[in-house]
Amino acid sequence: MTTTPEHLAALVAELRELLGERGVSVELAAREKASVDGSRLSPVISAQLPLGLADVVAFRTTADEIAAVVGAASRHGVPITPRGKGTGNYGQAIPFTGGLVLDMTKARAVVSVGDGELTAEAGATMVSLEQAANKAGQQILMYPSTAQSSLGGFLSGGSGGAGSIKHGSNHQGFVRALDVVHADGTGEIVHVEGDEAQLYVHNYGTAGIIVRATIALEPLQEWLGFFASFDTFEQLLPLIRAFGELDPLPRLASGDLATLADALPSDPGIPQGRASLRAILDASTVARATELVEAAGGRVEDVREGPQTSMKISMMSYNHPIEWLQKAYPDTYFHVEVSGDALIDRIDEVHAVYPGGMLHIETAHGRPIGMLAGTYSSAEDVYAGFDRLKELGVGFHNPHQWFVDFEPARTRELAATTDPNGLLNPGKLVDATINTGAKVS
Repeated sequence: MTTTPEHLAALVAELRELLGERGVSVELAAREKASVDGSRLSPVISAQLPLGLADVVAFRTTADEIAAVVGAASRHGVPITPRGKGTGNYGQAIPFTGGLVLDMTKARAVVSVGDGELTAEAGATMVSLEQAANKAGQQILMYPSTAQSSLGGFLSGGSGGAGSIKHGSNHQGFVRALDVVHADGTGEIVHVEGDEAQLYVHNYGTAGIIVRATIALEPLQEWLGFFASFDTFEQLLPLIRAFGELDPLPRLASGDLATLADALPSDPGIPQGRASLRAILDASTVARATELVEAAGGRVEDVREGPQTSMKISMMSYNHPIEWLQKAYPDTYFHVEVSGDALIDRIDEVHAVYPGGMLHIETAHGRPIGMLAGTYSSAEDVYAGFDRLKELGVGFHNPHQWFVDFEPARTRELAATTDPNGLLNPGKLVDATINTGAKVS
């Protein structure tokens, strides 16, 4: 798909009339900033950058303005790439075919907080939603490891995070209702609820752009940050299962080899040279967690109060350990998302899949999950490891890609109606057969 100069000029003129000069930019610096995300975490994708450059960027402050911009771009036949905070790691927010990047971060109003649910605009950060819920004696069910991510970005490109041990992924009861805009030229906001709303979750905005969402809340718990360390990673591993059986469940529990502790900024709760376990625990379970750690030969380094501690632990979970390793050892590491009991029961074989292999492990969805890091040499070597993981019974997901691989057929069917001209985030909804290293259950 190519954006013609005439169509683009007509759109820019209409957007300036609609939004004012400050709401639209065609300056190169703004276009370049809006055309990258966190995909440099993948050396496979990094080798292919830049993948696209926006022709124009629009900055909107309300859901209604976002809808109007989508309507205008649709009428002019200009591709639309929705963008939140740009924290995605897989190129979801890169405008492959140029066109319009729709920056939604200024549309951040929390509309309402009720009993068991919260409604906010797509640009609201997850941490701001947690704060709003806490003031009402409640908490959101989950938030991603990058808690400053936007609500729309998390729903469109994320899947889980702190809270997933209990609640699973963000398409499993997290969303009550959505307001979305289709690329049909009308600029109208469409309200969907229940199962219909789930159709728009985790599809990168390829079937409709989320402008407002209602998410589920639950009663507020007293969370404490729990830090423990061990002589060896093998001592830590059984506690991933044990912590996943605490009652009430933790919000997060994750562990790493001493390699990560050596790469992190100095923290007495994460001593260098030792395997590290961090968790966000309900206060009532700290005593039992302490017993488990000591019985496994470890030691509790610290127990801390406050939401900032929880956010810090979150920022050392999921793929964030890979970021810390890459900062400490540039141009060295890549990762693959993995899951299954073999991560605990066959750890030496799992580590041997890739040179320099080391596992960051979590408990979620009632089973071990994690990020297997290795020393990067080539994309071919990354993909070659997938067969070895399957032989070990390890489920995996290839993070070195940018297209929808969650219910892609369902999304294509929906997009045929909601995006008849293929204008929504082009290049991200493709034939699943090209998905090298697809998700394995």
